[in-house]
Amino acid sequence: MSTTDELIWAYEKRLAELEARLERMEAGRTVAAGAPRRQTPQTGGGLRLGVDVGGTFTDLLLLDVKRGRTFTAKVLSTPSDSSIGVLNGIEKLCREAGVDPSDIAEVMHGTTVATNTVLTKSGALVGLVTTKGYRDTLQIARSYVPGGLGGWVIWNKAAPLAPLELTIEANERIDAKGNILVPLDEESLRRDLATLSKKGIQALTIALFNGYVSDVHERRISEIAAEVMPEIPVSTSHSVMPEMYEYERTETTVVNSYVRPVVSKYVANLQEELKARMGRVNLQILRSDGGLSSAQSAMDQPVNLLMSGPAGGVSGALWISKQAGFKNLLTFDMGGTSTDVALIENGVARTRRETRVADVTVRAPSIDVRTVGAGGGSIAYVPNLTKALRVGPQSAGADPGPAAYCKGGEQPTVTDANVVLGYLPSDAMLGGDMAIDRDLAAKVILKIADALGVDIETAAEGIIKIVNENMCGALRLVSIEQGYDPRDFALIGFGGAGPLHANALAKLINSWPAIIPPGPGVLCAYGDATTRLRNEASKTFVTRVSDTSDREIQEMLEALKSSAAEDLSNEGVTREEQEVIYQIDIRYRGQGMKLTIDITPEEFALNGVRGVASRFDHEHEQLFTFALDAEHELVALRAIVLGAEKPFLGKDYGTAGPDASSAIIHGTRMFADGAWREGNIYDRAKLKTGHKILGPAIVTEMDATSLVLPGHVGVIDKFGNILIWPADHQNAR
Repeated sequence: MSTTDELIWAYEKRLAELEARLERMEAGRTVAAGAPRRQTPQTGGGLRLGVDVGGTFTDLLLLDVKRGRTFTAKVLSTPSDSSIGVLNGIEKLCREAGVDPSDIAEVMHGTTVATNTVLTKSGALVGLVTTKGYRDTLQIARSYVPGGLGGWVIWNKAAPLAPLELTIEANERIDAKGNILVPLDEESLRRDLATLSKKGIQALTIALFNGYVSDVHERRISEIAAEVMPEIPVSTSHSVMPEMYEYERTETTVVNSYVRPVVSKYVANLQEELKARMGRVNLQILRSDGGLSSAQSAMDQPVNLLMSGPAGGVSGALWISKQAGFKNLLTFDMGGTSTDVALIENGVARTRRETRVADVTVRAPSIDVRTVGAGGGSIAYVPNLTKALRVGPQSAGADPGPAAYCKGGEQPTVTDANVVLGYLPSDAMLGGDMAIDRDLAAKVILKIADALGVDIETAAEGIIKIVNENMCGALRLVSIEQGYDPRDFALIGFGGAGPLHANALAKLINSWPAIIPPGPGVLCAYGDATTRLRNEASKTFVTRVSDTSDREIQEMLEALKSSAAEDLSNEGVTREEQEVIYQIDIRYRGQGMKLTIDITPEEFALNGVRGVASRFDHEHEQLFTFALDAEHELVALRAIVLGAEKPFLGKDYGTAGPDASSAIIHGTRMFADGAWREGNIYDRAKLKTGHKILGPAIVTEMDATSLVLPGHVGVIDKFGNILIWPADHQNAR
């Protein structure tokens, strides 16, 4: 028996054991009256679907878990209703793979619905209930003014999502320890809520002063609101963000209310459509922090989905990094409209406690993804005033798209420049069935060439160099400006356009190797399909380190762990399958800002709070170049619980020598470094472990096209990744 057969046999044996255990658990389970019924993941035909919706394309990946097979599809997104693109993609994927949709047991979905709702200001009309005297919390906001145009920023500040005329005050007060100082005046509240309901609100937020300590009044107001306006969804600050700072807590809860009706309608409709096509199916939505949530949790707290789309790519990169053995990665996800970059250190993606979309900032966990308006559809132009070439952030999007797509596009884009330079061959097929027209691309790039007074190739190469520098700036934000040396990291390029630019970016920032994973155009869908359920519970606890003890902190963290674990248990994840990470927000006493330190339960048991303080000093010095000899202060505690990993045995790529000539489709010409050069186009499906691709070269597959520049070599590893190195690097020899 070969090593691969042994792995498959062991995996299928383990899967059978888990299925049997799951059946025994289900048979012996009794559900208490009124208790939430567990939504046990279905095993069905062993098929798991990942779906990622981008600005231009919707990517789908179907994993046949039992047989180790994958099927991919790429269709145009439908901005007016992204579920149409999702359903179109599922239909195409099942048709091409010869799969019955009813065999799909799980659908993991990364969505931009919440993000687009904020960006387009198309959310609900939100009413707000605050404590008496705090009606203008959102209007006062924070006093921080960025840059030298402070007056302009103040006078042009965006209006709050819950307007003042839709804000009412509850006569109540709870102190910082949770004691009731002023009982809730229910009679006046009922009158005010009745008046508010007549103003046409579509969602209600309840955010009381000190509501993070005790939710007794918020819960009661929610109950009264359910009686007065039963059709209106209610969000309470204690359930959405039980942490101090009333402005951040109020804004976060208001944003949750603002996007909730839109997201709930989308998820509910998608669930119904999926059930109609597939029967019983377990739909899970990707969160901003890279974890999965149930469909119901996504509908209840959509504020956690604001960065769902970009998180999918980082989750996919994490999956690749674990396989290939690269613990430190810079991720580079270039799509049709924008580019998202992030940093992975020691196999863990950096996260932040704040999420910002447009002019809205919420306290919700998200992967630290930085976005720049540079994508395949970014429009190139030459302003009349400066006569200097510019690229983006305007984009041709999916409709009409780049001129080369033959859909009526008339603006020169990055994709058109790649076509003119020969990097994206005209005989390549986007999504497997979309033709590319070089003549149309050349026609629009000629506009730039004429405006600059240069030949068409120089103009196209200039467009590529500028967009590469724009994306390189984003990579510096997550590496150099965070105290990391990019030379200590590999660069993984994915998305529909990422593999075309990964080699050039690695060269600019000196991060090697440049990794092109299998199915790079659908890696976000890989991330959706392979990531884990995630939930968290938090508590504000402000105290000096010297005034607390390891035992006290341990007891609070364990209580938070139990709270977060309960929701995952209700989703069918046993306690034995769950993994726990603690987070502690800490700062120097007297300091306004804080840092979040991740620590495992085992590490905390070993090193305690003092170990957390030491880690804080180290990270503070890395970020700001200094650490203080000052007293430390805890701010908040948090427990994050992760579900079981979703195993998947990938394809066996075989082995071969360095000669990859058997995978050559035909020769081609590419323009690089100011001259036309001869190279080859390779079929990625024919590449095997050990093959070496000498640049200049192009590697084509259904969902993306990869570029190996002159003076570089692409090496195929045992997981099918293309590892691009400088030709003189020892790993390229």
